[in-house]
Amino acid sequence: MNVTHLECAACHKNYEANRLHNLCVECGKPLLVRYDLEKAAKTLTKESLKNRQANLWRYAEVLPVENESNIVSFGEGYTPLLKAERIAETLPIKLNLFIKDESVNPTQSFKARGMSAAVSMALELGVKKVAAPSAGNAAGALAAYASRAGIETFLFMPRDTPRANIVECEQTGANVTLVDGLITDCGKIVADRKDAEGWYDVSTLKEPYRVEGKKTMGYELAEQFDWNLPDVILYPTGGGTGLIGMWKAFDEMEEMGWIDDKRPRMVSVQSIGCAPIVKAFHEGETFAAEFPNAQTVASGLRVPKAIGDFIILDALHKSGGTAIAVTDEELIAAVAEVGAAEGLFCAPEGAACLPALRKMIEQNSVKENERVVIFNTGAGVKYLECFS
Repeated sequence: MNVTHLECAACHKNYEANRLHNLCVECGKPLLVRYDLEKAAKTLTKESLKNRQANLWRYAEVLPVENESNIVSFGEGYTPLLKAERIAETLPIKLNLFIKDESVNPTQSFKARGMSAAVSMALELGVKKVAAPSAGNAAGALAAYASRAGIETFLFMPRDTPRANIVECEQTGANVTLVDGLITDCGKIVADRKDAEGWYDVSTLKEPYRVEGKKTMGYELAEQFDWNLPDVILYPTGGGTGLIGMWKAFDEMEEMGWIDDKRPRMVSVQSIGCAPIVKAFHEGETFAAEFPNAQTVASGLRVPKAIGDFIILDALHKSGGTAIAVTDEELIAAVAEVGAAEGLFCAPEGAACLPALRKMIEQNSVKENERVVIFNTGAGVKYLECFS
């Protein structure tokens, strides 16, 4: 479409588009897709969006697929932005509070966005086998999209991954291996075996395209708020691809003249039992050290080392945002609170944003009447073990 090249997020080395790439061969950091945004803006306009399909592929000019026949889609994206008035009434200050509900995506989480883009590109580039480590929802999404594309899938998941995720993957055609360990241990297996097995590694940020699907959350927020971004975004952060993607989307929209340079304060929300970004942010580090003995019932937050850590931390600092950790008890209680007030059965990861918001209010880092968006990244029904 309008892709010009891929660029390393750290050393800025350029790579040719329409070729299979994983990490930068110079520094081992993630690659990002770059576009001719001047060309894209000729057909992708605010006016043209009014007549487009209500899914993420409405933003096709800033997505990487060249031939639309290669798009693998279940209708993902364009999820509801719900005003959370009942929850807002329980807060100490008056806020315009919204929940971006990603649980209504195919496979019931925001991971569908990234896998739609990644699998579409895998299909376009002739991939026959994909592999990834996952603590749950990413595996379910990859299994579904790859099966739809006719691509064989190999998944490595911690043995204590929620049962619903494991069954979902098995029933949508994936080869599932359960591992005694964390997602990082699963990732090592993929890295060690991928060349010999002929797998294309679609681990978080180890290929360039999942972030492209996730960035459409940023485009949607801007569109749903009539091109005025919110003041604060709270985002549950494991690998952090969603936060990185939205930050990228804001820059692209500014370059196309859709928004100005004002950015939301980005807030990374983690569990106290696995909070590498929170620790690094408050210690003023550029990179986050691997978090020891990572434990949390919110499986999507149990990522002890994120390869995109430096991009996340940069976005938090540049936006004037912060990073907050909450206890498992707080995030599980918040699931019931959101459910009773707003009727949403949130994933524990998304629910974690509510106690994080309360902590921000206590710290006077949210102002009266600001527009605040909480991201519910998935469906609570996949985490039934958490509520036993």
